[in-house]
Amino acid sequence: MNNLIILPILIPFIVGTFLILFAKNHSLQRVISGFTVIAMLLVSVYLAIHVYQEGIGVLELGNWQAPFGIVLVADMFATMMVILSSIVGVVCLFFAFQTISSEREKFYFYPFYFFLLAGVNGAFLTGDLFNLFVFFEVMLISSYILIVLGGTKYQLRESLKYVIINVFASILFLVGVAYIYSITGTLNMADLAVKVGQLEQTGVLNVIAVIFLLVFAMKGGLFPLYFWLPRSYYGPPAAIAALFGGLLTKVGIYAIMRTFTLIFTHDPGFTHTLILILAGLTMFFGVLGAVSQFDFKRILSYHIISQVGYMVMGLGIYTQLAIAGAIYYIAHHIIVKAALFLFAGATQKITGTTDLKKMGGLLKTHPWLAWMFFISAISLAGIPPLSGFFSKFALILAAFLEENYIIAAVALAVGLLTLFSMMKIFIYAFWGEQKHTEEQANYKVGKLLLPIVPLVALTIILGFAAEPIFQYSLQVAEQILDPTIYIESVLKE
Repeated sequence: MNNLIILPILIPFIVGTFLILFAKNHSLQRVISGFTVIAMLLVSVYLAIHVYQEGIGVLELGNWQAPFGIVLVADMFATMMVILSSIVGVVCLFFAFQTISSEREKFYFYPFYFFLLAGVNGAFLTGDLFNLFVFFEVMLISSYILIVLGGTKYQLRESLKYVIINVFASILFLVGVAYIYSITGTLNMADLAVKVGQLEQTGVLNVIAVIFLLVFAMKGGLFPLYFWLPRSYYGPPAAIAALFGGLLTKVGIYAIMRTFTLIFTHDPGFTHTLILILAGLTMFFGVLGAVSQFDFKRILSYHIISQVGYMVMGLGIYTQLAIAGAIYYIAHHIIVKAALFLFAGATQKITGTTDLKKMGGLLKTHPWLAWMFFISAISLAGIPPLSGFFSKFALILAAFLEENYIIAAVALAVGLLTLFSMMKIFIYAFWGEQKHTEEQANYKVGKLLLPIVPLVALTIILGFAAEPIFQYSLQVAEQILDPTIYIESVLKE
């Protein structure tokens, strides 16, 4: 059964390669792509159920025993993330069918879409640092292609910044890998956890920990290294922006949570306090950027930054309740953020703009679009009984229990400012006087909304089924906070 672990990586990689052969046959590409993403979702759900029932799954590639060979590790955290990436992959692809132009399709949109998903899933499932780097690069190279598809002047200018910052992060990643290998002699994560626990070189380990934190902070959009994100995510079409906004930064956050609960646990008084400070600054400055904007997609882009602060806030507090809240919040944010970017794409399809000052009256002409956006917006802001409330509640409660009152106050203030900026979008774009033409008012959005409906339904379900979802999050948190479970599964000690 452990061979199943490679399927979320293998399926998109093989299909992506196969689709290159049919680059000019867009209809066939769509059919194959549609069946593939659904198959990936079914496989990921089955894998998660298997891991939940049977425990952590480990696949030793080539039958090379860990820590000498390459291993893929599927624990509850990794399989949850693979399910979420599959959900976003399905929704964004079917939205792209309605919105991506043939000019973009012909430049290998579908192959690189699947290569990106292969890289994302590989990063979630890998069991060693070097292959984490490899899968990061697979993901990033694919994103470089997708972010420039269409070749507008704005896309090319902003994507250059995106490429430069990520190339620098990749170089720094290799420096960190070389540094930690030089003092431990291994890159297997489970073996690293054992070796780091035996070393007494706290100062050196703290330097390495900071290097990896910088790398993953660049990729995850943490303060002060988030400057590339808002403009880069503004340029691509909505389907690509939703895929990036929902998934790419979460890979960086996942890497931080994995390494700082498994490997770098030697001095939490330093490392996790630093993470908590970064979380507060990320939330604060990210939401200020969102509040200052009057563009639909730019507001959402800045909110990616402010919201990842909540995720690492849980890691910084470093209790089971806080980690569970962060895991719950990751699931909530991936779903809601993808939905909001797709709503931005739908409104742009109707009005031809994302400038809020040029929009208005969509509630009257497209009520389903307006109210579905409203549900997603208040969920992002943390209004009960939706998913955003319960995940934030757990994080803020954990902060109060640990007497971290400053970060709790920042989180509450950021929640209020998030609500303000979301209501600004609703008032300007959907409320008020109609500013679009009658022809635009008659534009049918049913096909655009259909892929988004599952995401809106999920944020409602995650809210109303908060108790079982949070119990699952607590089990995930318990598993990743006990490194011996991971170590024994991989090293078979």
